[in-house]
Amino acid sequence: MSTLKEQPVLPIADPVAFGAVKTAIETSFSSGKIREFLRSLERRNVRIREFEDVLGKGLLGPKAEAEYKRLPDGDQGQIREFYLASLEKVVPELRQQFFRLYAYY
Repeated sequence: MSTLKEQPVLPIADPVAFGAVKTAIETSFSSGKIREFLRSLERRNVRIREFEDVLGKGLLGPKAEAEYKRLPDGDQGQIREFYLASLEKVVPELRQQFFRLYAYY
């Protein structure tokens, strides 16, 4: 018997809108764009863990917020979790360079 807990796979209610927002997140956190994404957060004085602020200021792209708002609560929760997991995967060198974005205060 495995002691690891697995999260249940929840069905996506709106796969088109979900995919659009997920793609926007993946693009922002891609190796070619992450530095510019972090700089845009820094310029706008937005903390990286404040997902709704990031989304509302258009930092994930112009259509991401509208697509996100179309999603039901369950899908929005999964998108937030995906975003938070993505920001934790940023390489330590960049996290150190942009430490103020990651700081808890």
